[in-house]
Amino acid sequence: MKLTPNILDLQLQLQKARQPYVLATVVEIVGSSSAKPAAKALIDQDGKLLTGWVGGGCAQAMITETALACLDSNEPKVVEVDLDDEIFGAGMPCGGHMRVYVEPVIPKPQLWLMGNGRIIETLCDFAETLGFEVIIDDPQAKDENFPWASRIITDDQHYQKLLPDRGDFVVIATHHKGDYESLTQALQSEACYIALVASRKRSDLVLKRLAEAGLSEISLTRIRAPAGLALGAKLPEEIALSIASEMIMLKRGGDGRPLSNSE
Repeated sequence: MKLTPNILDLQLQLQKARQPYVLATVVEIVGSSSAKPAAKALIDQDGKLLTGWVGGGCAQAMITETALACLDSNEPKVVEVDLDDEIFGAGMPCGGHMRVYVEPVIPKPQLWLMGNGRIIETLCDFAETLGFEVIIDDPQAKDENFPWASRIITDDQHYQKLLPDRGDFVVIATHHKGDYESLTQALQSEACYIALVASRKRSDLVLKRLAEAGLSEISLTRIRAPAGLALGAKLPEEIALSIASEMIMLKRGGDGRPLSNSE
């Protein structure tokens, strides 16, 4: 059984809008059930059934609850719905057993890279491999230097096109030329990671100037400056690795300790 055009169209719309959703698919029916194998439904990030159907009152509440949990964990799950057991949570005894595959579909996090040069080029390469959608914003950026970027912006002198979504990552390596404007713009977003590629001395100067411009201490604590983990990096490629490592640490909830020192 193929997805109906209605579901396919809606999936494409959600993906284009970068909206997370869950696809629930009935994979097995034993006994009596109103749904049939391969029945499908789309559920949004608020738990609303958008289209499709995988059963009525017997299963809907359980599937919706699981869908929200899967969006939080970004992991799929097979739900066992006992339609004979009211206590189990199906809602009413329907007579039968159903298995439903619940799959979260979450857009790739976007990485906004301000600037160019070897650090940014290498970071773009790393990020694509690590599952980020990369956007380059710099007037001197060239397509041949960023083959993995999904978008290259070269006409944004004051960084007004820097518009990260909630949960996006921002790395700024404009080398004084756009530090203040790009950081100010990034702080107006809900980006989960905002980092400045700079020395400790220059980082302090940038943060001081932003504070003098009226940005709050809470806002400034969102900026990771200097960017990256303390790997002792010297070469541009090593610095890019330290920044990518910090991004993954944040994304996965790590703490940066050596695995040999962790329990």
